[in-house]
Amino acid sequence: MRLRGVGRRYGLAGPWVLRGVDLGLPARALVRIEGANGTGKSTLLRLLAGIDAPTEGRICGDRPRTAYVPERFPAALPFTAAGYLVHLGRIHGLRTAEAAGRAEAWLTRFGAAGHARTPLAELSKGTGQKVAVAQALLAEPELLVLDEAWTGLDTAARDELDRAVAERVAAGATVVFVDHDPRRLAGAADRAYRVEGHGLVAAPLAPAGASAGPRVRIEVAGPPGTSLPAGLPGDPAQEAGEAGALRLTVAAVHSDALLSALLTARPPWHIRRLTPVPGDVAVPAASGVPVRPTAPDEAP
Repeated sequence: MRLRGVGRRYGLAGPWVLRGVDLGLPARALVRIEGANGTGKSTLLRLLAGIDAPTEGRICGDRPRTAYVPERFPAALPFTAAGYLVHLGRIHGLRTAEAAGRAEAWLTRFGAAGHARTPLAELSKGTGQKVAVAQALLAEPELLVLDEAWTGLDTAARDELDRAVAERVAAGATVVFVDHDPRRLAGAADRAYRVEGHGLVAAPLAPAGASAGPRVRIEVAGPPGTSLPAGLPGDPAQEAGEAGALRLTVAAVHSDALLSALLTARPPWHIRRLTPVPGDVAVPAASGVPVRPTAPDEAP
């Protein structure tokens, strides 16, 4: 999908919010959008998500399956938390049972399973934001658009969303996000752009590992003569380990997706050891990926 000369204003004679925007979205990429308040970041995200249409210019190419987390979640809807997720899942084409299963799984991951039957209007702001994020993730979108999606989440839920973003990119999706914290996913973004003067300009990327939070080292071994799979999540740094092993260092937010990619590769790689990088903050517990070391002759 590509934006060509896209502009957007509200009303026939309203001021231009964006104008002359050219942007291509590659697959399997994490894209950060920056800019001062009021410059048009949310408008750009709404255009990407298909919520708004351009006033001028074109959006070319096939629209991928898209999910969007708005800056403000419309909590005054006549649903319970689980009912809303199932409803959105059905809109995305899921069967009712499948949507219900994914809704339960995502509410559990974000620590909100106890509020599944609570009406949306009675949820706290933080829990409502967890539901907003869950509705976007349960559809496994090809394009995930996040507008300040971390705002209002507790620390554990923010970490979980970091991991979910890494998982979507590892699965081949494109994730476009805005966040007020410049450290959000620092070192992980593939591209960054800044909205200024109604247009979009390339912004410098944070160097790999810079302010990216805790890191882990994963010692792995593969069958003789086997190379690491291409395009591993988190673009881990590699160095030789002991007894023919490889030592991979990656931001902790990417560790679950990286472990999953290694264990499901053909042939699979064996995980010998996973340890935090000394001096970094404690590594959050993995969310469902087995990290028990596997012996060279043991099936993972």
